[in-house]
Amino acid sequence: MQVKQLEKDGVTVFEIDGEVNLSTSPELKKQFEKSAPKKLVVDLQKVQYIDSSGLATLVEILKKTRAQGGQLGLAGLSDKVRSLFEITKLDKLFVITKSREDALSKIK
Repeated sequence: MQVKQLEKDGVTVFEIDGEVNLSTSPELKKQFEKSAPKKLVVDLQKVQYIDSSGLATLVEILKKTRAQGGQLGLAGLSDKVRSLFEITKLDKLFVITKSREDALSKIK
């Protein structure tokens, strides 16, 4: 997994490429803790697989973002990944949009 960090209109974007799983989710957590953005969009367009540890990491990042008064949005989920969020009811917890641009407009 690779995490590319960008800034767009005062919002940090994590562009993730690869699987978010037990072996890669610590890297995502480390990247978040290094920058600790208040406004974050996680672009999952290039992610085809997330396991339970990946979901747990995203929930942890969401909690930390909200604790500092920030917002987090998820963008570009594949049907498979979106289905996982729906099954676990996490789609009710996160702001989920079809595109990065939609997420950026909601996380302002």
